Amino acid sequence: MTRNERRNSHSRKHIGVIVVLGLLVVLVGGYAIRSTYYSERFLPNTVVNGVKINNLTVSEANRKITRELTDSPFLIKIDNKNWKEIKRADLGWQNDYLPGLKAVKKDQNPFSWGMQLVSAADTKDVDGNTLDENKLNAVGEAVRAELTQANTTRTATENAKVTRTNEGFEITPEKQGTTIDVEAAVTAFKEAAKNGKHSIDFEHYLAKPTITKDDTDLKKTMDKMNAVAKIKATYSINGKTIQIPTSDINTWLIDDNGTMSLDQDKVTAYVTSLGEKYNTKTNPTEFNSTRRGKVSVPAGTYSWTINTPEEVAALTEQILAGKDFTRSPIVTGATTADKPLVDKTYIEVDLENQHMWYYKDGKVALETDIVSGKPSTQTPTGVDYVWSKERNKTLKGKNDDGSDYASPVSYWMPIDWTGVGLHDSDWQPAYGGDLWKTRGSHGCVNTPPDVMAKLFDMVEVGTPVLVF
Repeated sequence: MTRNERRNSHSRKHIGVIVVLGLLVVLVGGYAIRSTYYSERFLPNTVVNGVKINNLTVSEANRKITRELTDSPFLIKIDNKNWKEIKRADLGWQNDYLPGLKAVKKDQNPFSWGMQLVSAADTKDVDGNTLDENKLNAVGEAVRAELTQANTTRTATENAKVTRTNEGFEITPEKQGTTIDVEAAVTAFKEAAKNGKHSIDFEHYLAKPTITKDDTDLKKTMDKMNAVAKIKATYSINGKTIQIPTSDINTWLIDDNGTMSLDQDKVTAYVTSLGEKYNTKTNPTEFNSTRRGKVSVPAGTYSWTINTPEEVAALTEQILAGKDFTRSPIVTGATTADKPLVDKTYIEVDLENQHMWYYKDGKVALETDIVSGKPSTQTPTGVDYVWSKERNKTLKGKNDDGSDYASPVSYWMPIDWTGVGLHDSDWQPAYGGDLWKTRGSHGCVNTPPDVMAKLFDMVEVGTPVLVF
């Protein structure tokens, strides 16, 4: 290369450097000028409260956000559709975004506008709007009511649960439905409205299963139910043994949100059926009489009735304990159900034969003829009991003609609640036969005085008295 060529090449390089430096000066100067511009304005791609405010001053941004949020309703979406639009005025909406916008502007570096230009949007939310709490709550309640109604046509979310099969109990997995968690959705709506949001999608607040198929407690419940379904549950009523069918207990068992329980309606129905069949207050008692063989004696004062609510609760608790058991029902009345209503000690009053026996431990301890009530005031039949013993009692009442009577007796044992009882009767010349038709009492069982004195000493309060 010649000297002139070298000189020309050096000159060109020098000129290139000058051009590049000049361009850099222009670019840097332009960038600096643009940076000065952004010292008073928001950087590119700035979004506050869902509104683009790039290149705007703080006051301009405040006006734009206020205008757009004021004019735009709050939108609630469900199933990718606009479900409800709410005017911000209905929420008592007021605003002042200046403090928040000034804070955002202060955090921005004017010289970073170039990077901000090519980067993702800088999205922020600032406080500045206020709502009337009373109006917000009123709208919230309206949303709650409409959501609750909307849920009636949507598919309910189901927890995993224990269900019955032919082989026993097993876990059925949970199912995600389309119903919305009303409480969570309404709370989220209020928060979004307070924070100046434009919309909310209630699809994000679907009701979720709270119990899944892998829940350890649910598995324990399944094991318990399989065990309880096999227990032997027995009732002892009036001296009889009644086993609750295992198939019944199997159908009573339910999974109550992960906890083993019994279907109270079904248990109540079973206990009610027991009462209908065995309650001695409403059912007659089959009795093997001395002279007339088996007779049916109506219910009387010596009786009981199953207390259904208390027995359902007690039976439920005992079944859920998971152990074999024998129990007698909880009852109300003059006696209990855990023994025969009439066993081996009782008084038998046979009105047809006008005769009375006192059995003690299965053997006749005393017997006598009697005179029962006359045809107009016959002695009421029933399974009664001696509920008191009194000496030297004056029995008072009305005669058939309406006049008063007063009959002193030495021994008095009432057996029902109408004033009927057993007592001595020194005014009777004889006993038995058909004397009751002509010399019958006002309903009491007239007994020979000497026999009544013995009976009074022998009988204890609570002794059953069968009148038939």
